[in-house]
Amino acid sequence: MSQEILPITLRGKSMLEAELKKLIHEERPTIIKAIEEARAQGDISENAEYDAAKERQGMIEGRIGEIQGKLAGVEAIDPATIKSDKIVFGATVTLQDTESEEEITYQIVGVDEADVKKGMISIISPLARAMIGKKVGELVTVQSPKGDKEYEVISFKFV
Repeated sequence: MSQEILPITLRGKSMLEAELKKLIHEERPTIIKAIEEARAQGDISENAEYDAAKERQGMIEGRIGEIQGKLAGVEAIDPATIKSDKIVFGATVTLQDTESEEEITYQIVGVDEADVKKGMISIISPLARAMIGKKVGELVTVQSPKGDKEYEVISFKFV
C-alpha cells in the first residue's frame, strides 16, 4: 500500500517535529514514571491511577506513531521559493466574494497546519482545491451547504 506524499510547509513540519520531540522527551518519561508510581502502590487490578496512566501512555504512543508516519510521508516546501503564475500549494490568496464584495485571505497549507481562524486552509479543503490552478481575475466556485459560493481571485503571493 503506497501512501500519497502530502505537501507541508517548513513551518508545519517544524511544528510536527517539535510536538514529536516533546512527546518523546517529556511526555513519555513522565507517564512511565507515573505508571511506576502507580505500580508501587500494590494491587494494580483496582488501581484507577494505574489504569489512567496506561490509557494516557497508549494515547502518547499512538500520537508518536501518527506523527512519525506523517513525517515519513510529507514533502516540506518553502512557499517563499515558489515561482508560479497560477495558484499552487503554499500560495497566500486574496479572494473577493462576488455577492458581498468582502475580501478574505487564506494561505494553502498542509493538512496538519490548517487553522481557518489564522487564515490557513488545508490543501484538501474544497476552497483550496477550487483555487488550485487559478490566476488573478478568475472565478473560484465552491459548493457549500447554502449553495454555490463564488469568489474572484484578487491576488496571490508566495511568502
